[in-house]
Amino acid sequence: MVEREAPGGQAGQSSLIENYLGFPTGLSGSELTRRATTQARRLGAELLTVQDATGLRVEGSGRIVELSGGGSLSASSVLVASGVSYRQLDCPGFPELTGQGIYYGAAMTEARSCKDQHVVVIGGANSAGQGAVYFSEFARRVTILVRGDSLAKSMSHYLIEQIEALPNIEVRTHSQAVAAEGDGHLQRLRIRGPDGTESVEEVDACFVFIGAVPRTEWLAGVIARDERGFILAGLDARSDGWPLQRDPFPLETSVPGVLVAGDVRSRSIKRVASAVGEGSMAVSLIHQYLAEA
Repeated sequence: MVEREAPGGQAGQSSLIENYLGFPTGLSGSELTRRATTQARRLGAELLTVQDATGLRVEGSGRIVELSGGGSLSASSVLVASGVSYRQLDCPGFPELTGQGIYYGAAMTEARSCKDQHVVVIGGANSAGQGAVYFSEFARRVTILVRGDSLAKSMSHYLIEQIEALPNIEVRTHSQAVAAEGDGHLQRLRIRGPDGTESVEEVDACFVFIGAVPRTEWLAGVIARDERGFILAGLDARSDGWPLQRDPFPLETSVPGVLVAGDVRSRSIKRVASAVGEGSMAVSLIHQYLAEA
């Protein structure tokens, strides 16, 4: 397994995962990741951390993964689970204050540092809701900024109920941050409200969850992707010059023997349980591919 940062991806950064089978009271993403990594090592997996896949070459039956350190890995089959990266806000002050009060994604250590502070969460999907609920345990006040008219279109019902039950969380619909201000650290956000007027809020920390882009630039020109950069798989991949007589396996890409799982796959569910299920399914399909090769 080649990992560019730390195992777990977005799931590993989640403060609380409540819809994963077998954990009725939920568990943190970091704990799930720790258990999974320990299990993988026990079963013989080799983990290459702080490495990045920078390219993929096809040489006959070989699939060559090029690494950021200059090396490469030769394999008969490859499973791509490179995930997604958080989108960043291109507003005045946000690039300069990133890491200085403005964060993309949520980390537990950062949440604990927000004790008795005013935290703003930008976004209306599950990751934003999970972050807001977790921050509410430490922060004096949590404000969620949502561009749409409600959370219902993009957030699970159980999270909406939790947010509504917490007195220190305020949800502002039809609202967005348009600028960040501060001297070396975030101090204020300029917020545009439903009527178009702008106000300035004193803010100690801001966490941004406005969607993600797939980490597939290293596969450009080799693996077929959709218009947003997500990897095509199964019958969707066959339309892009599929070379074999058989149809691609359900998780197989436009290159035979290269499979995809998780959020980086086109039409994926974007849930931890489904990503884990796809990984398990991919293992079975890889065995089938190798048996036919």
